[in-house]
Amino acid sequence: MLKDKVCIVTGAASGIGLAICKSLVEEQCKVVMIDVNEELLKEQALRHQSPYVVADLAQRKDCKNVVDFTFQKFGKVDILINVAGLQHISPIEDFSEDMWDYMMKVMVTAPFLLSKYCWPTMKAQNWGRIIHINSIHGLVASEFKSAYITAKHGLTGLTKASALEGGPFGITVNSICPAYVKTPLVDKQIARQAEMHGIGEDEVISKIMLAKASIKKLIDADDIAETVKFLCSDSASMITGTTITIDGGWTAA
Repeated sequence: MLKDKVCIVTGAASGIGLAICKSLVEEQCKVVMIDVNEELLKEQALRHQSPYVVADLAQRKDCKNVVDFTFQKFGKVDILINVAGLQHISPIEDFSEDMWDYMMKVMVTAPFLLSKYCWPTMKAQNWGRIIHINSIHGLVASEFKSAYITAKHGLTGLTKASALEGGPFGITVNSICPAYVKTPLVDKQIARQAEMHGIGEDEVISKIMLAKASIKKLIDADDIAETVKFLCSDSASMITGTTITIDGGWTAA
């Protein structure tokens, strides 16, 4: 079904992005892997026999280069998966203004620019899939994450607006909103949360990360990848403008 579809995946060197790349490669997609971590990206791209672009998505020229490279390599883009992001936990009065700006660029501006640059070819072929790896924090809030939550709420708005524009041209746009996923990024966050709250790392998982979930375990990145694969399929052609939660029941109450 997805064989030979040309895909761009950002944040591809590890965690959710890497799991998505593996899943799409298994479907015989042509996956262009994007990440800022050059060493790790090269290693994973070689392992999956995929082309790659080292890019700092806070730089607009890098966003343009990603899409230009893909056009030059394959002549089109069918699927765009925006995964790249970062966490920074801090009380609002201590939050670095430079860090705020950087997070907005990576997690809001970059998905917009990449969508914009991919849009003409998707529109011309009357088929496209754009999927933002959002977060449960694109729907609800928690303390000490002002920039992250603002960025993710912005991504929810981008999803809805672009879905309305893309519908007449066969372009679907959706957000996947997971709760805490077992990734290297979350591992770092666990340590930081433990420090800030003065509790052990196991308590961070049970008392903070899983407190509102009915299923008491961290999400596997492969679960996200399987949802991405479904949203890319023709079976999901009528699903657009949605925020699909994978949260263990976090938002059920």
